Amino acid sequence: MSAPSRPEVKAAAAQSSASPSSGRWLFPAGLRNFVRNREIGLVIVAAMIGLASGLLVAAIATLSELAHSVLFDIPFESRLSATGVISWQRTLLVPIAGAIVLALISIYYVGRFKGQLADAIEANALYGGRVSMRGSLLISIQTLLSNGFGASVGLEAGYTQICAAFSSHIGQRLAARRADMRLLVACGAAGAISAAFSAPLAGAFFAFEVVLGAYTAASLVPVIASAVAAWLVTRHLAHQQFLMVPGVPTPVSVEMIGQVMVVGILCAFFSIVVMLAVAFAERMLQRITWLRGAVRFVVGAAMLGGLGLLTPTVLGSGHGAMQILLVSNPTWLMLTTTILLKTAASAISLGAGFRGGLFFASLMLGSMIGQLYSTVLSGPFPSLALQPGTAAVAGMAALGTGVLGAPFSMICLALELTGDFSVTVGAVVAASISAMIVRELFGYSFATWRFHLRGEAIRGPQDIGWVRQISAATLMRSDFESAPAGLPIVEAQKLFPPGRIKQVVLRQTDGRYGGIVEAPELHGTAHPGDQSLDRLAHQRHEFLLPDVTVRDILAAFDRSEADVLAVVNNADERVTIGLVSEAHVLRTFATELERRNQEVFFR
Repeated sequence: MSAPSRPEVKAAAAQSSASPSSGRWLFPAGLRNFVRNREIGLVIVAAMIGLASGLLVAAIATLSELAHSVLFDIPFESRLSATGVISWQRTLLVPIAGAIVLALISIYYVGRFKGQLADAIEANALYGGRVSMRGSLLISIQTLLSNGFGASVGLEAGYTQICAAFSSHIGQRLAARRADMRLLVACGAAGAISAAFSAPLAGAFFAFEVVLGAYTAASLVPVIASAVAAWLVTRHLAHQQFLMVPGVPTPVSVEMIGQVMVVGILCAFFSIVVMLAVAFAERMLQRITWLRGAVRFVVGAAMLGGLGLLTPTVLGSGHGAMQILLVSNPTWLMLTTTILLKTAASAISLGAGFRGGLFFASLMLGSMIGQLYSTVLSGPFPSLALQPGTAAVAGMAALGTGVLGAPFSMICLALELTGDFSVTVGAVVAASISAMIVRELFGYSFATWRFHLRGEAIRGPQDIGWVRQISAATLMRSDFESAPAGLPIVEAQKLFPPGRIKQVVLRQTDGRYGGIVEAPELHGTAHPGDQSLDRLAHQRHEFLLPDVTVRDILAAFDRSEADVLAVVNNADERVTIGLVSEAHVLRTFATELERRNQEVFFR
């Protein structure tokens, strides 16, 4: 029989799914119709989302710096990871205190959010862009606390979460279509990344590659409007600044392309190592039986504090440490040590349960790997080695691509951070090599890898939620003919004359499903009078459950080589409640797929 489908995760995004009518109490009908029917209306909303995203990012970044200043006793607006000296008491105890606070928050909210809180990627893939505002606020606060107390995680995940939730909330209040809702969520993510790095192009391509999963002419202007609006807010507030260009990067010559490819290969393999390290740390901390709940938080924080005693560069996102390492000409030993410690700190932080992501950690690690390659090669071959700044930019783009799965976003980020088109050639080559290797050997970005570990079949932000909505219960027809399995064939031929039916569903004496008899077999040949219908039955052990999705239905048809399958009420009673034909499934799937494609390419 066909295996029961895995129950769908009831995410908090689904809880906050407001019906279109709920938005009518906030925005008037004229405004809603203007946004739904005019592209300029959607662009205006996207720009407003970008402005709000810029303000949200600035607020979160300011609170993070304030937390670092107060908790670690460092000057305000100085970078935690760039601080040379921090008292050992604060280095060890502040992360532990943060772990206790986060553990208490987790304990308080356990059970208050049913299922898994959805991020922007999952919301766009499964829930049509519906993101829980309350749940996202919780995630953003946890991310802020994690970073503020020194965990080796980035704030970019929190930025993206709260901005995507805000845009989804606006979309729901505007009664936006499913495709427009997904686009608005992408606009929120674009604004978040644009504001975080003062890089509107990187923010826009991040939205296309990571959150939306497609680029179309109709989606270009809203996403760009949001990214540019967020960038303008950042520039006006003068809070976020461009990262300093590492040294004086030199143009990538034809002879250096091979070396840039080597940097891309190294970063591709290391990005896989980083993602596996996070999963390994989480699995090891969960495997120890006494490390449950708050204890796991505290133990992970203590391990992080121990690494911080070795070097404060592992604390926080790593913005300051990255800049210092780029301009200070570090030795190969310092680079190697920092790479290993930063990787361990990020893996332990995420494995212990701290909220955050690997966005900036991947940029920092990539830049250091590029520098390490240049430093090691410059010893025996000084005339052939890549300039450290060029190698760092290439490594940053390559490792970021491997972890995030967004090559164009990383290429644009390299361009916007350096302002040098010639250096961008190296970033293009390294990012492309990294993307190909990670896709071939690993097949996941960090986000989709986490989905895979959770058991979710999500390989990207492409809209697959509608696929799960098409189930056997929605596809079946209940007007079928049935007969006892022990009914003589002769009587069945009289009861079901030729041309009246296509198939007969058999039921056993206890009412359970007993197979399907096709009409041609019933009337096509002569049968002895004492034979029963059970002798002609097919698909005795192949049937569908009502909640089986269209993907599993098509797999069941391929496995059984049947044209029609029965739908039973459950796996125990097996009472037939309908029939599903392969032709109807394919026709429905094709029609729905065409409708979704029209939503993507035609507004």
